[in-house]
Amino acid sequence: MTTFQPTGCLEHPSTGQGPGVLILHAWWGLNPFFRDLCKRLAGEGFVVFAPDLYHGQIARTIDEATQLRSKLKQKEAFTEISAAAEYLSALETTTDKNLGVIGFSLGARFALELSVAKPEIIRAVVAFYGNNNLDYSPAQAAYLGHFAEDDDWVAASGVKKLEKSLRAAGRPMIFHTYPGTGHWFFEQDRSDAYNAPAAQLAWKRTIEFLKTH
Repeated sequence: MTTFQPTGCLEHPSTGQGPGVLILHAWWGLNPFFRDLCKRLAGEGFVVFAPDLYHGQIARTIDEATQLRSKLKQKEAFTEISAAAEYLSALETTTDKNLGVIGFSLGARFALELSVAKPEIIRAVVAFYGNNNLDYSPAQAAYLGHFAEDDDWVAASGVKKLEKSLRAAGRPMIFHTYPGTGHWFFEQDRSDAYNAPAAQLAWKRTIEFLKTH
């Protein structure tokens, strides 16, 4: 039994149970978009939990997000993420201890790290426009990456390093780059970046990947 007290968004499918998926939000915080995403995933048959790393605080502008991220204690946040994964894996309504995790930007970096730290439960990782240069040899997950063609926040060289690291570790992986997109292209509330065709395709690929792995 875990003593973790969840702070975040927990959603169940209509059946009441299903495989578990962890969502790790971007640097905006657990805003309405990510809460709605939990419901969308539950609608696809998953038990979904998104920990609130900012504990109620939400950024609406890049300046606000920069401030919140700068105050985030990385080690404490990752400890909370690890506990959230164990909590979701142990729920009676989660039909398999193995989990998928979807991370966005800041959350993608944490999701990739989680796959190395918790190989016993993380089996599928979806990274949206974020990377992490690690040794992935301990991991047991398959990886799906969604990246922007013109990203001012994530260098293409970093994505290539991630791909090289995953290949060196022998991990199954599929990376997609979406033409004409920038950072946050999946997030419908970011009117300056949202790209509907790319977001819809990324969603379709994500659901197929999670149901496979």
